[in-house]
Amino acid sequence: MIKLYGIPRSRSLRVSWTLEELGLDWQYQHINFANGDGRDPAFLAVNPCGKVPALVDEGYAITESAAIVLYLAEKYGAGKLLPRGGTHDSALHHKWVSYIISELEQPLWSMGKHKFALPEEQRLAAMLPIAKWEFDKAAVIAEQWLPDSEFLLGEQFTVADILLGHTLLWATRFEQEIPPRLAAYRDRITARPAMIKGLAKEEGKLE
Repeated sequence: MIKLYGIPRSRSLRVSWTLEELGLDWQYQHINFANGDGRDPAFLAVNPCGKVPALVDEGYAITESAAIVLYLAEKYGAGKLLPRGGTHDSALHHKWVSYIISELEQPLWSMGKHKFALPEEQRLAAMLPIAKWEFDKAAVIAEQWLPDSEFLLGEQFTVADILLGHTLLWATRFEQEIPPRLAAYRDRITARPAMIKGLAKEEGKLE
């Protein structure tokens, strides 16, 4: 049984969404950092960084959300969620994944760190407008790149769509302005049944 360690609506939602898109059986374990779960030796054995998400599949521990969802798509996708390797579509997919993680998400996480994640003495309020500037700049580029098709790679829903959809949800929760076409894309992508079911399972509304 695949086991996912996470926190509802965190990066673990990318993984639960992917698991549901692939129709896999999986278990969810909520890591409550306020209760010290992040320092539990059993959890640290899975992820020594003490962060979520982390996934265990057949005794093998995997961390970092993008790596996890790519692994799941490669192992269980059977042609779903990823374009064929070595193609132009694959290159476009890799570009989107890299851009989402390194440019679009990064300033949002800077906001999160300086609002709540870092110890209070390490938080800098001056970082927030800088991070907003970075996000706005990255979002403009993503808006320009967004195709007229339903998904980032035309008719095929992929891992990149999961990563972008979730990142835009984060931006919405952080009260960032999202360009109109990206906002419409976010609403369409995050209405998928697999995303809704994955979130419900994380929140304990489904077994």
